[in-house]
Parts: sequence; C-alpha cells; structure tokens
Amino acid sequence: MTTVDVTVMGAGVFGLSVAYACASRGARVRVIDPYGVGAGSSGGIVGALAPHVPENWNDKKAFQFESLIMAEGFWADVCRSAGMDAGYLRSGRLQPLADERAVDLARARAETAKDLWQGKAVWQVVPMGESRWMPPSPTGLVVHDTLSALIQPRKATQALARAVVGLGGEIVKCGPTEGKTLWATGWVGMKEVGGNGVKGQAALLRFDAAGSPQLFADALHIIPHRDGTVAIGSTSEREFDAPDTTDAQLDAVLARALAAFPVLAGAPVIARWAGVRPRSQSRSPVLGTHPARTGDYIANGGFKIGFGMAPKVGEVMADLLLDGVDRIPQGFRA
Repeated sequence: MTTVDVTVMGAGVFGLSVAYACASRGARVRVIDPYGVGAGSSGGIVGALAPHVPENWNDKKAFQFESLIMAEGFWADVCRSAGMDAGYLRSGRLQPLADERAVDLARARAETAKDLWQGKAVWQVVPMGESRWMPPSPTGLVVHDTLSALIQPRKATQALARAVVGLGGEIVKCGPTEGKTLWATGWVGMKEVGGNGVKGQAALLRFDAAGSPQLFADALHIIPHRDGTVAIGSTSEREFDAPDTTDAQLDAVLARALAAFPVLAGAPVIARWAGVRPRSQSRSPVLGTHPARTGDYIANGGFKIGFGMAPKVGEVMADLLLDGVDRIPQGFRA
C-alpha cells in the first residue's frame, strides 16, 4: 500500500470497527498497534452487550440502542468477510427481581420499552420457570429482555482485523501515519482528554449453557458463550497497582457469582483475566476531532459498553472521516 486515506492508531474494538467501516467504503486503511490486535481491554473474556434500561431516554441510550440493533447484521458481515466466527449471539438476558418495588419498576420499564425500543426488542416481567439456567429470584419473577447479546471479544477483534485486511487494509505494529489519523488507544489515550482507566477482573468457567440467555444479578454478568464456557465479570477498580494481574478481588467475584447462581457450583475455572478499560469523565464514548492533537480524530472511552457501541461508532466515524458528515451526539464530543 503506497497511499493511505485513514490511519487508525489502536487495534481494539473501536479502532478496528472504524477501520472496517472505512475500508468497506473503499478507503485505504492502515491500523497501527505496537502490541497487536485486541491487546488491551478489547481482548477480554466477558463480552456482554447489554442495553441501558428503557427510561430517561437520551442521546447515549438512543445511540447504544441503534448500535445493538445494528450488531447482528454488522457481525454477520464481518464474519463472512473474515471467514471466521466472532461468537456473537443475540441471546437476551434474565435479571431477578428482589421485591415488589423492583417488580413495579420493571413493569413500568416494560411499558416505556414498547415505545423506546420501537418494537424491535422487548423488556418484560415473566415467571422464573423450571429451567436450571435461571437466576434465583425472591419474588419468583425475572426481567427478560431480548435486546441483550453476547460476543467473544478475542474472536471478534481477530475477525475484525482479518476483515480489514481482506478489504485491502493493513495492520502493523509500527509505521508512518498517512491521511487522516484517528486515535483509539485505550485507557492510556484517554488520559490525554481528561479520562482514566478502570481495571476489571473476570473469570472463564468450563460450563456448557450455549444458547441460553445471559444472566445479571448483584452487578455481575454471567455470559454463556457458544463454545461451552461461561464468563463471569467483573470488578471495577479505580485504583490499582498492576493493570493485568488478578487477585483476591476476583475470588470475591467468583464467590458472589456462585451465591447468586448456584447452577455454576463445581464448574472449573479455566482462565482468569485482568485489564484496564478506558473511561471518560462522562462515562460516554469520546468521538470526533481530537482536542489534544490538532487535525486528528478520536474514538475512545468504550468503558463497559465498547463492543455494544462499536458498530455505530464505526459508522459515524467513517461518515466524519470520509465524507465530512458529523452525526456524533453532543454528549460524545471531547
């Protein structure tokens, strides 16, 4: 490649999604990451693509909803282009309801979801049922939403990378920046724009619940991947000494998971993971022109919802980079 239209700094899910969107429109793309594909928090093991609750609607929630609706087609296209699976499944999600107040609130959200989710997904209160893959609920009722999905982050980033290369792009560990430059460099890059990093620890268990909904309770995501594993995550550590090591905090997460979901008792832990997620001051992604690098652009700050936001982030950033069309929500600007 002798001439590059767009250089993307960072091969996490935001950087690769922008590169893929640009390459899909015929742009010549170079992705540079000295650590390789998915080396940061995008190389995790959880992969929960979960929506915000359907109430108090704002630009962030609307953007995420549109991205989650886009996701099925987006990942199908990526996988066809790459010739490999990303582990995506729109599996839905189950959440227990602790008391009558929680039931009333969940039913109110079911009504607002009918409008806000435009009939494309539902949020409903249903009885627990007899399935063993069901979160214990004091009220005997759970929330079931059909918008939540799951993905295997490491497979997904590798599929995106392969798709970019298949479209004529290149992914390298070093090289010159040419054309328009976009920075998607994770938590280290977030520090340039007033953000920070939040460490997360997660575990992977050998337990086959493939095809089942994900579970959420006690702030824990229980994600039944299609390969016969279940991911459990995660901690949120604003202060940490080592960014990539696990410790007793993960043991505590595992204990809470087994208490909340007894079906997992006895499942062996086959992997432990730690990484630092990029978080902006507002907790929203930071998109658009880069405030600290004149003439450059930024797509960063996915925090806990990066994979869910990625399809839409790729689309709006390609609009801006290639066509000069700015569709970025005001709350996402640096």
